[in-house]
Amino acid sequence: MRILLTGRNGQVGWELERSLAPLGEIIATDRATLDLTDPDAIRRVVREAKPEVIVNAAAYTAVDRAESEPELAMKVNGVAPGILAEEAKRIGALMVHYSTDYVFDGTKGSPYTEDDPPNPINVYGRTKLEGERAVAAAGGRWLVLRTSWVYGLRGRNFLLAILKRAKDGAPLRVVNDQRGAPTWCRQIAQATIRILADRANGAGGLCNLSAGGETTWYGFARAIVELASRPAEVEAIVTSGYPAAAARPQFSVLDCSRLARDFRITLMHWRDALGDCLEEYSEPGWSKG
Repeated sequence: MRILLTGRNGQVGWELERSLAPLGEIIATDRATLDLTDPDAIRRVVREAKPEVIVNAAAYTAVDRAESEPELAMKVNGVAPGILAEEAKRIGALMVHYSTDYVFDGTKGSPYTEDDPPNPINVYGRTKLEGERAVAAAGGRWLVLRTSWVYGLRGRNFLLAILKRAKDGAPLRVVNDQRGAPTWCRQIAQATIRILADRANGAGGLCNLSAGGETTWYGFARAIVELASRPAEVEAIVTSGYPAAAARPQFSVLDCSRLARDFRITLMHWRDALGDCLEEYSEPGWSKG
């Protein structure tokens, strides 16, 4: 299998590049080798690579900054996936793309299924929804995997921010009225690999992919400091006590029944996955337990 992977330096992309090798030849790109704001560059890279599968792990993920950079966020999250999907259709390739729980407004109060109508309340969510629709509209073979609250040991994310603030002795005031499912980027990569390895399954379309269970950002932060054995106090606050440029859905848990039914995949509970992730965490002068 010849696979074109975008976003090799991102959280999910980094895991994918290291895990996809058994499936075939991997052509991995980053910002330096593929500018997703340049439609001609996208087409050129795909046509040179001639992949059987395109896995788009690149994205504009700065949720708050997107409010002041909507055009850039739309080019990367909304327009580029559509161009990749059009090129995938042209050569008969499978297009795999990742989306987010932030396509929902959070008012449902129970886990969102793939059939629930999206209604994003921030720019990031709107651009990701546009990307979903563009991939589907291209008319080729496609799979969009919606995930949530992604974290890992690279880049900038909630896990690393909490660990740093705890190490620095900074106060931890964390929102306790937004619920979701923290999902380790490795869980996403491993599930993707299982899906690609089982291509005979033939399933496609839209599918939710997030860790088991649910919690709040406060609950996530408490688990981080506990499992990392950091002596830090975490204070629960409401969303209004932590002003941010972008609104967030108060409830964005995803129903992953289709993932289990169509692909026979059930992701580990978020807390167990967090424990496994932290087993690999290290920094000078730090030890767990």
